[in-house]
Amino acid sequence: MANILFVHQNFPGQFPHIVTALLARGDKVAAIGGKTAQARPGVDLRRWDNARGSTPGIFDIATRAEADMIRGSAAAAAALKLKADGFHPYVIIAHPGWGESLFLKEIWPAARLIVFGELLYRSHGGDVNFDPEFGQESLAGNVRAHAKNATQVLAAAYADRIICPTRFQADSYPPALQGAIRIVHEGVDMERAQRRAGASIALPDGRTLDGSKPVITFVSRTLEPLRGFHIFVRALPAFLAACLTAEVVVIGTPAVRGYGAASPNGRDWKSWLLEELGDRLDLGRVHFLGKVPHQTLVDTFSISWAHIYYTYPFVLSWSLVEAMAAECLIIGSDTAPVREAITDGVEGLLLPFFDVEALTHNMVRAVQQPDSLNRMRAAARSRALTDYDRAQGTALWLREIDALRAG
Repeated sequence: MANILFVHQNFPGQFPHIVTALLARGDKVAAIGGKTAQARPGVDLRRWDNARGSTPGIFDIATRAEADMIRGSAAAAAALKLKADGFHPYVIIAHPGWGESLFLKEIWPAARLIVFGELLYRSHGGDVNFDPEFGQESLAGNVRAHAKNATQVLAAAYADRIICPTRFQADSYPPALQGAIRIVHEGVDMERAQRRAGASIALPDGRTLDGSKPVITFVSRTLEPLRGFHIFVRALPAFLAACLTAEVVVIGTPAVRGYGAASPNGRDWKSWLLEELGDRLDLGRVHFLGKVPHQTLVDTFSISWAHIYYTYPFVLSWSLVEAMAAECLIIGSDTAPVREAITDGVEGLLLPFFDVEALTHNMVRAVQQPDSLNRMRAAARSRALTDYDRAQGTALWLREIDALRAG
């Protein structure tokens, strides 16, 4: 039995299944998180309290670093209380994105530190400066992107291991840190994420869809350009005109700002794009479901004739892996994170991100020639089982934890 400490502002964050596995084998688990951290049975959760705000008039690009260090100090105070109560971790597993892990080695110098390497910002090769429609490149913007990495790089520099879910995410780290990186995707539950015979979903207008007629699906936590929402919506008018029996299901929450830029109208990207398209878009056949329970998500994948997944070069969404596991026909953007999961013509179709007409054409193809593309559905689930199975991901995480503990 070993003492393991998790540090995540929104605990358990990416770690719930690792926590469950550690508890199941008898390890003692504690956690440090912010106000939004969730208690879990068997976990000693300590919440840090940040009473101090940012310094007025601070140098602009240092704002994020200062905020991270303030949070890091608050987390260190919570850690001292945990230490005073007798908890001494062998291994600390931390998400470094908000600064909480910065000073924990000062409290437990002998502990080994694993940081979750989600992504470092880059001025080129990532989401910054990818889409010219929403901002022009500038030195100020490029400097800001690098400055946002300050505390993440500091945390990674003191880590014994950096675990990244994908190669794309690992490649965002500088050469000096590559030796500490291991690539382990946390995976999805392949038993839950599989195509379900007889599935149907209820629409806001009271109707149901069961996949007997064409259904195109799109899923994003927030409906925003970073996940290709603008490309998808702009492809719909011509698609719906060509496929008169098709319906479109969109899952996600409209937001002013998601991972990327804020919407120009100050409301949300959905309303901005609907205003742009006006009466060219048949909203009687485009259904916005908002945030849904996981079973509804699986049912939606189960009736999908084609699932659209577009993204800037950014963190790969769990929803893509679940759609693959549910044997969806994936039509994705030909961007680095998607290429890592999908080989064009094998597990799905990859298209140039900004080519709206290409997306329209291939959605029509999925409706009019479904049999010619069906082989990709089985290949997608096979790839998901091989590379993104949760049981495998959890086992690899435990192996990394045990290797550091033994060392």
